[in-house]
Amino acid sequence: MATIDLIVLGMLKKEPMSAYDIQKLVEYRNISKWVKISTPSIYKKAIQLEEKGFIKAAIVKEGKMPEKAVYSLTETGEKEFERLMSEISAKPIHIFLDFNAVIVNLDSLPPESQKSCIDKIEQNISSLKSYLEENLRIKENIPEIPQTGIAVLQQQIVLVEAIEKWISSLKINFQ
Repeated sequence: MATIDLIVLGMLKKEPMSAYDIQKLVEYRNISKWVKISTPSIYKKAIQLEEKGFIKAAIVKEGKMPEKAVYSLTETGEKEFERLMSEISAKPIHIFLDFNAVIVNLDSLPPESQKSCIDKIEQNISSLKSYLEENLRIKENIPEIPQTGIAVLQQQIVLVEAIEKWISSLKINFQ
């Protein structure tokens, strides 16, 4: 998947790191909240990118820790990073919201079940908003956090607020 390629290559463009370090950074930056990426996919992707010549591994040993592969970008990887940046930014934007599968089927449920499903979605959106706002409060004043990371958090909050407003109008139609 080109998106995971871009995330991994982008992290390695900044500094060499192990697949474990990439995975920890993905967790810390909450990347999995806005891009479908999993821990196993990061390890698999590192191997694939190395096989393609986009990254290279250096085996390092630190103290009593076991050896690990630390990846860095190759010249070919630099070019692939730039190609992916251009290609992905030029693609049409698609916003996939899993809960829309529930919304399109609401009319197949009795009214009380419809209300229950909408309420659950509303609760999940509220929880997500609280999580994002807290995350933004924690990270917005940390100088090491890139402004682009803060911008994505702000974007997610705007989207959640728009979904909250939309749910309010949806509830009127299903009462």
